[in-house]
Amino acid sequence: MNAFILLMDRVIYLYVWVLIINAVLSWLVAFNVLNTQNRFVFSVLEVTYKLTDPPLNYIRRFLPNLGSVDISPIVLILLIYFVRDLISDIFIYLQ
Repeated sequence: MNAFILLMDRVIYLYVWVLIINAVLSWLVAFNVLNTQNRFVFSVLEVTYKLTDPPLNYIRRFLPNLGSVDISPIVLILLIYFVRDLISDIFIYLQ
């Protein structure tokens, strides 16, 4: 059971990094630092968008409109860490 918990912890850790990379890349595209006509940049953006957009869009429906500031990645990261800590506490309690 410990191996499963460690695996889930690593997957969550990687997903949080994908969220951070997605946010940074979207800022770089918005400020015209990255060109989306570049095939490599486009493929990296497409992968990160497909991995992160479904939960982020769900969170964006409940957040107020803050103009050009998008705090949905921060909310999702905090929610992911809360669920991760909650699950680890439950499994520690059960042992």
